[in-house]
Amino acid sequence: MTSPAPVTSGFLTVPDGRLYYETRGSGPLVALVGAPMDSVPFAPLAELLATDYTVLTPDPRGHGQSTLTDTEQDSTPELRADDLARLITNLDAGPAIVIGSSGGAITGLALVLDHPEVVSTLIAHEPPLRELLDDRVEHRAEADDIIATYARGEILPAVRKFFASTGLTLPEPVFQEVFGGERSTEDLASERFFYLHEFQGTAGWRPDLDGLRATPVRIIVGIGETSAGLFCDRTSRQLTAALDIEPELFPGGHGGFMEDPEAFAKRVRELL
Repeated sequence: MTSPAPVTSGFLTVPDGRLYYETRGSGPLVALVGAPMDSVPFAPLAELLATDYTVLTPDPRGHGQSTLTDTEQDSTPELRADDLARLITNLDAGPAIVIGSSGGAITGLALVLDHPEVVSTLIAHEPPLRELLDDRVEHRAEADDIIATYARGEILPAVRKFFASTGLTLPEPVFQEVFGGERSTEDLASERFFYLHEFQGTAGWRPDLDGLRATPVRIIVGIGETSAGLFCDRTSRQLTAALDIEPELFPGGHGGFMEDPEAFAKRVRELL
C-alpha cells in the first residue's frame, strides 16, 4: 500500500487577511478549489493526484483557517481569484491546472478572466451560474429569501431552503446530524460568512462570456452523472452552450470528488 504523500501547510498574507493552504506530491501544479468548501473535503482526491502532481488545496477567504481582517467584508469571485493567483505565484510552480467545485468553479472562471497567466487548464465542475438561466429572476428572489431567513436567525429553515433551491437532498437523520446538533464556533462562523457575505456575490456573478471565449486557457466544464436536471446541471449546460463546447461527465453528483475520489481522479487524468 502506498504511503500518504507528506503534507506541507502554510499561510500567505494578503492585503486584507491571511490564507491557509496545503501542498502535497510533486510534478505539475494542480489546485483544488472550493467555495465555501475548505481544503479538508478535497484531501482524499488530493492524495490520489499527488502521485503525479503537486497538489495545492487552499482554504478560501473567510473559511477554514483563512482569516480576514474585516469579517464583515464580502467575498466575491474576483477577490477569491486574486487570492488563488497570489497562492500560485507564491509557490512559483505555475501555471496551474485548476479544478474548481461549485463556487470554486466560479472562482476558477474569474481566475481565467483576471489572471490567465497563472492557469493553463480549468476544470469547472458544476458552477452555479444562475444569471445564465432563463428563470434567473425567480432564482434571485429565492436567494434573497434564503439570506433574509438566515439573517433573522432561522438557521435550519434557511439551510433547508438552500438545499431545496439546488435540488440536492440529505436524508433527515444526516441533515440533523450535520446542521441540528452541537457545532463548533468555527463552523458556525464559516456558515454565517457564506450566507451573509458570499452566497449572493457568487450565485449572482455573471461571467464575461466574450472573455472566456477568447481566452487561451483550456476550459473544461464538468457535470456529475447523477446531476441530470438539477440546478447546477442546468447552469453548467448553459455555460457550455454559451462557450460552444461540450460538457464532460464526471462520476457521481455535485460532490462527486467526495463520493468516489478514485473514480473522480481517474476522470481527471483522462481529461488531462
